[in-house]
Amino acid sequence: MVQDLTSLTAYLDGEPMLFEEGDTLLNFIDRHRGRGFVPTLCDAPQLEPYGACRVCSVEVALQADGPRRVVASCHTPLTAGMHLFTESPKVRKLRRNIVELVLTDHPLDCLTCEVNGNCELQTVAAKVGVRKVRYPAGANHLERQKDLSHPYLTSDLSKCINCSRCVRACDEVQGQHVLSMHGRGFNARIIKGLDQSFMDSTCVSCGACSQACPTSAISDVFQSKSIEATKNTRTVCTYCGVGCNLNVATKGREVLSIQAPADSLVNHSHTCLKGRYAFKFVNHRDRLRTPLIRYNGHFTEATWDEAYDYIVKNLKRIQSEHGGDAVAGISSARCTNEENYLMQKFIRVGFGTNNIDACARVCHSPTAWGMQKAFGTGAATNSIADLEFTNCILITGANPTEGHPVTGSRIKQRVMKGVPLIVIDPREIELVPYASHFLQLRPGTNVALLDMFAYYLLDGDFLDRDFITKRCENWEEFEKGLRSLNLDELEAIHGVPREKVRAAAIEYGKADNAMAFHGLGVTEHSHGSKTVMTLADIAMMTGNIGRPGVGVLPLRGQNNVQGAADMGCQPHQGAGYLQVNDPEVHRRYEEFYGVHLSDKIGYKIPQMYEAALAGHLKALWIMGEDVAQTDPNTEHVTAALNALDFLVVQELFMTPTCEFADVILPASSFLEKSGTFTNGERRVQRVNAVIPPIEGTKPDGVIIAEIMQRMGMDQPDYTPEGVLAEIAQIVPFFKGATWENLTEQGTQWPIADGGIGTPILHLDSFKRGLGKFHFFQFQESKEIEKHGAEYPFILTTGRILEHYNCGTMTRRTGNADIVSEDLLAIHPDDAAKKGIDDGDMVRIFSARGEVHVKAKLSTEVKPGILYTTFHFPEHLVNMVTSSECDEDTMCPEYKVVAVEVERVVARHGSRVTGHGEAVSVGRP
Repeated sequence: MVQDLTSLTAYLDGEPMLFEEGDTLLNFIDRHRGRGFVPTLCDAPQLEPYGACRVCSVEVALQADGPRRVVASCHTPLTAGMHLFTESPKVRKLRRNIVELVLTDHPLDCLTCEVNGNCELQTVAAKVGVRKVRYPAGANHLERQKDLSHPYLTSDLSKCINCSRCVRACDEVQGQHVLSMHGRGFNARIIKGLDQSFMDSTCVSCGACSQACPTSAISDVFQSKSIEATKNTRTVCTYCGVGCNLNVATKGREVLSIQAPADSLVNHSHTCLKGRYAFKFVNHRDRLRTPLIRYNGHFTEATWDEAYDYIVKNLKRIQSEHGGDAVAGISSARCTNEENYLMQKFIRVGFGTNNIDACARVCHSPTAWGMQKAFGTGAATNSIADLEFTNCILITGANPTEGHPVTGSRIKQRVMKGVPLIVIDPREIELVPYASHFLQLRPGTNVALLDMFAYYLLDGDFLDRDFITKRCENWEEFEKGLRSLNLDELEAIHGVPREKVRAAAIEYGKADNAMAFHGLGVTEHSHGSKTVMTLADIAMMTGNIGRPGVGVLPLRGQNNVQGAADMGCQPHQGAGYLQVNDPEVHRRYEEFYGVHLSDKIGYKIPQMYEAALAGHLKALWIMGEDVAQTDPNTEHVTAALNALDFLVVQELFMTPTCEFADVILPASSFLEKSGTFTNGERRVQRVNAVIPPIEGTKPDGVIIAEIMQRMGMDQPDYTPEGVLAEIAQIVPFFKGATWENLTEQGTQWPIADGGIGTPILHLDSFKRGLGKFHFFQFQESKEIEKHGAEYPFILTTGRILEHYNCGTMTRRTGNADIVSEDLLAIHPDDAAKKGIDDGDMVRIFSARGEVHVKAKLSTEVKPGILYTTFHFPEHLVNMVTSSECDEDTMCPEYKVVAVEVERVVARHGSRVTGHGEAVSVGRP
């Protein structure tokens, strides 16, 4: 039925215009007249309407000549037939009077203010016609003392106009509730925490308050609202898999500041401290600026031609003497799709081997494998935006507020508005206080707990039998497996009372729409793939697939983990997830590339190490990965690197891995290159070069293309547009992707002709035809079976908000002033038994090695469980982790490490404290 248009018509200054259901007066005016036509001070696009300043007031009437009343347009709903008068004498007088009153309590030092020319108060004052202030000037009621305590955030509250935008940004965008309005009347003022400094408060440094502030009352050290920049470029963040859009302000080749675009579908004016502030690594003095060649055990500076000639000579020698299978490559999730595509093409076409892998191996390879087995596609089924439509959120083995902060904030916002949250994790993560159900299981027992979860869904008949019958297979075997479970055994294994599991399962099962998120706490286990398939089982048995507000969504660790796998950086599948040992696929690849290719599955990363130690792998090319710090069992990894005949590393900085290289090639950062990243929701987004590459460096794609040419391959010069066009010819789900049709919002694959994206997968059928159920019994980790008796603690590892993976970039920014070391979380009961105090230096040791870190007494972990991060090379936490891995994908088991812990005694009668100095104590 067609709706009568008169029911959606209102009159704007006498003109009839259509509006949309749910419009406020200001939405309506902005749509037809442009944002800013009606001035505002307390309104911002990322915030809910507030109605504090009244500068947006307009007159309204039910009839053109009827009685009028003045209302705040930002929060007044629009109704059919309403007449709006935006510039009546009464309204203009009111606005001017409000702004004059604000200015009586505001310093008029506009010419020297950092936001001069971009101050909303300044703009509004001019727009409403303030030419003088009629009221007597008084002393500003706030002391003009800036808060400069923080590495990034600043405040000068003498500039504050009490609009509460910063408070609301902290509440509504980040969900941190650090800022508040304190006092009443003329004494009202913004405070941080319990009236503390930024640094002493619980601020997470996201900068949402700074971006929301209409003046310079809250700003940052980069003066990100100044108009000094000569250029603004939109690009995509290089850190986690959220894929935040960034507006980067530059002057010449200097990056001045970064803001988050208000219109981004991914991050909506928001980003974390890494995306907004951690960019100073780009021009850091430690950047590699020239190729380095190892001669006689020492690195010598070389020209690019010298480095290329040296590389080509050695690679051709090794290929000639040992064959192409003696060469391998490791690609990078930090690099663009185009660079990853070229890397796998270089290895496959140049050497006739499938020895290509990427860091997805050590994080989300079980996700890709498990979801392919269940659904046919190893990627997120839905979009993050579907959080708006869900009725229940399940998070398993992920800490999104730290690992994926913008998504974590969106989850937190939904939960604070009443959506039930279930958290399954060995640690009490930040979201736990908001959760309806917290299942704190023993690390390594995901399958046991999720089997019990699925059993209670079956037992309570929370099943979508129509979905199961029409769209799935193997249900009978799965149901039989669930009914065979021994709940007593499972409860003893995972350590969570069964009634808690049952209550959580009921919460999930009764929801009309439920979304399941998972992270590395699912995948980095010996049973990672099985856990992913069990999560898929839970979604399918309840029918939570194929519509808005449901699905299974992996929280991808790095910015382009999804893309690296999509591009074929894995030994068993080429570009587009096509099996290299399938005869038809092999024929297609050979026809496309015009050369003979191998149809033998190549080495995964752990197999590369074994092959190097065995003398089978002679040469390795690593692009943008620091395996010597981030891969498990460091001693084993470094022994393998030492065993190679020839190692090439492309990097930004001298890393632990670079120390083993024969040639180091200085690469360009994400701000110095163009291409595409694919985020965790399959969104392919354009990365645009912001500044030219630092002198002496080259983008990774240029390096690979040039070395391919030197090796005699028919490879055009690198352009992201050209490589993307090639990708579209061979990767089925990129078929419709072009540089031009990837808009600023990006496009979610599969991308059809014309650039049409796919926000939701498996709408009517699965990629594999029918979704397949898989049942798995719990199996104890071999790490625990082998070493649990001798090393009774379980160490699990992860990352924190302030740093990224190995910390190569973030340690060279102000983030290091906020968090400067890895810490070991240990339960107070365990610490007391071991004689460990908060801040003590402790020794963690396993069957592989040992590390020394500071202890942090914390109830975030249960007794018997330890937790630490791996961001700092000074600690090399992976000295203690094992080579145990997921049996399907060889993803390392970072999350279950059998260790022992003890405090470090420096000398008789002394204890080493967290600062390393010896302090006399009363006992040895």
